[in-house]
Amino acid sequence: MVVKEERINSAEIYNGHIIKVFKDEVSLENKKAVREVVRHQGAAAVLALDGEGNAFFVEQFRYPVGKALFEAPAGKIDPGETPLECAKRELFEECGLTAKKWTELGPMYSSPGFCDEVIYLFAAEELSQSAPNPDEDEFLDIIKMPLEEAYSRLAEGKIPDAKTQILILRGKEIMK
Repeated sequence: MVVKEERINSAEIYNGHIIKVFKDEVSLENKKAVREVVRHQGAAAVLALDGEGNAFFVEQFRYPVGKALFEAPAGKIDPGETPLECAKRELFEECGLTAKKWTELGPMYSSPGFCDEVIYLFAAEELSQSAPNPDEDEFLDIIKMPLEEAYSRLAEGKIPDAKTQILILRGKEIMK
């Protein structure tokens, strides 16, 4: 049985540049409970496919986990920006790529137990290359590899990033 939780009240605990944190009191069917919630403006992630079986990824250090991660190009949605506009911007900034064909692959929640971040997933095809233009605080390596190799890495447990895992799996369907 699914029970909808209704918010009784909410208190903002933290208001940052990327996230806001709230402590909410909710009513359940039989009692009240507390939920700590991270609010996020959303993001977009891209699986860029070159038509020859290759995909583009980035590797960058992620401070919260203390190591570099292999990821699909992605980033947060700016105010007034659509998810597709964000995906196009991030692909260009991080990889220097533009695409003629875009396919929406649906949304995903990064961690719905405590966070409302939704990441909109896209595939980009019919690519054109130019120089990347990363943000001034963004240091990353661009990795072009066969999608099959990325899938093998995923199957071996070597890609812990969830959005990238989903995009690789969806990419296998696109390449069929």
